[in-house]
Amino acid sequence: MLAYRENGPEGTPRGTVLCVHGYPQSSFMWEPVLAAVAARGWRGVAPDLLGFGDSPDDPPHTWERQLHAVDVLHDRLGLGPVVLVAHDWGGLIGLRWACEHPQSIRAIVASGTGFFPDGKWHGLARSLRTPGQGEMLVGTATRGSLGSLLHSISPSFTDAALDEYFKAFANRERRHGQLELYRSGDFGKLARYEGCLATLGVPALLVWGEDDPFAPLAGARRLQRELPGARLEVVPGTSHFVFDDAPEATAELVAAFIDEL
Repeated sequence: MLAYRENGPEGTPRGTVLCVHGYPQSSFMWEPVLAAVAARGWRGVAPDLLGFGDSPDDPPHTWERQLHAVDVLHDRLGLGPVVLVAHDWGGLIGLRWACEHPQSIRAIVASGTGFFPDGKWHGLARSLRTPGQGEMLVGTATRGSLGSLLHSISPSFTDAALDEYFKAFANRERRHGQLELYRSGDFGKLARYEGCLATLGVPALLVWGEDDPFAPLAGARRLQRELPGARLEVVPGTSHFVFDDAPEATAELVAAFIDEL
């Protein structure tokens, strides 16, 4: 089963928040959110996806396998209906899981992601999906080069965050797993879910970086149209990694949203 972080109140929780991280992050990115929702009386659970953080390698690390791993975690922990909080690849995994398990979704918070069958991958993703080029990228990555790449997008990454996120590069299997994930990410697979998000009928919040180069605001507004009644919060001065850029502000947005449920 996936490794996970957890935080919650001393007594019976008001509900459960399930946080699914993006690439190349881990559950570490959700620490401020877990603390904020616990302070509001909610149980927060944040898994490390397969090959990330402290979770096992256990290949293959495809989109479908990650989806199944989240489902197993949800079932074994008996989480019941959850508020799904998902960023980046966590959105592609989490929203797909939500469509397949609508009875398990109480509300949605999405960030820096999309869910469109006509979606297009950004440049870095296209490189990871390209045979040979992807192998070179993940095979030569060091903690220093990962830090330089992430800091070129968001200068706010801490040393602790880089240590946690570099766990995805700890061995050959984990590095190859990143390629498995991206190469399984054909957006055409989402055609079967068209219209699904609207039918969920749950409250939704979109938390977006003002200058997201990977998931621009146009995609956020399109996702807002897919989720009737969704509220879009754009965080000034942030990029794609909005929860790392503004941990206190984003955690408060999530906590305030669940307070309204």
